[in-house]
Amino acid sequence: MSKYLIVQDVKDCIGCRACEVHCKDKNNSGPGVYNCRMIEVAHEESANFRVNFVYLNCFHCKKPWCVDACPTGAMRQRQEDGIVWVEGSACVGCKACITACPWTVPHWNADNGKVEKCDLCKDRIDEGLEPACVTKCTTGCLRFTTPAKASQARRQAFAEQLMKHRR
Repeated sequence: MSKYLIVQDVKDCIGCRACEVHCKDKNNSGPGVYNCRMIEVAHEESANFRVNFVYLNCFHCKKPWCVDACPTGAMRQRQEDGIVWVEGSACVGCKACITACPWTVPHWNADNGKVEKCDLCKDRIDEGLEPACVTKCTTGCLRFTTPAKASQARRQAFAEQLMKHRR
């Protein structure tokens, strides 16, 4: 598992897709290539109709199947932080990583004949910055954090919600 994580507060997301746009711009991705995606998941039918969106990017698995499936070693995992990334110059476009990923996170870029995927903007992280999708999120519903901090924040929010209902 990666040392880093992007979490989303679904209730604050308006589905503007600014995360997708800024990711595509930062990575110069071609048409149809999305290293992160906003997925429409539900409609609440009530007086306050709302469309819900869920942010999806690479999970940067502890033992990534995409890395194991890559015959050229183009799909790699950094030892220091667990970020999974594609070394474009080594990618031959066989798509084995796309097939191996249970979530089909790696995407084919027909413009360059290579596979691309979210690398959490590792170049920005190395400079002490947050990923482009997080910094450009219109509502601030995306947060760059660590799994431990995300877990603590969820437990805290759950406890606060319980206390509200008990009053």
